[in-house]
Amino acid sequence: MNDVTNDFDLEQFLPYLLNQAAEATSHSFEKEYRDRYGFTRTQWRVLANLGKFGAMTARDICAIGHIEKTKVSRAVAALETTGMLHRSPSERDRRAEVLSLTEKGLGVFAELGSMAVSFDRQLRDMLGSDQAGQLQALLRRLMALSPSSSQS
Repeated sequence: MNDVTNDFDLEQFLPYLLNQAAEATSHSFEKEYRDRYGFTRTQWRVLANLGKFGAMTARDICAIGHIEKTKVSRAVAALETTGMLHRSPSERDRRAEVLSLTEKGLGVFAELGSMAVSFDRQLRDMLGSDQAGQLQALLRRLMALSPSSSQS
């Protein structure tokens, strides 16, 4: 083994730590929407983006949420089947469809959004106000510094 291999500690590698923290917190909230609605993480993310930002294309959701196209396509199909969203042809691009939440989807978004606010509040309380604010500022700074954030 060379020095680089000896110096590398996966458990201290910031991208690894960020991923592990994201996975741990995401899995904790996942139980809420999975148990209540049977949603996958991608279905929740599609619903949340449409609820927050309004009607948009699947391509927009992929870009905003950094989600793979095939995962979004599957989530959209499932949400449409359950009556949560509606597709309509895009007036600007005939190849695209505009996705929007139905009344049922808006209701589910309101309920899960309220649960997400409570979940976020619990996380912030566990960290304490100062550390939660610092963490949020640091995460936003990392996102702004990331080369991929300027390419999205």
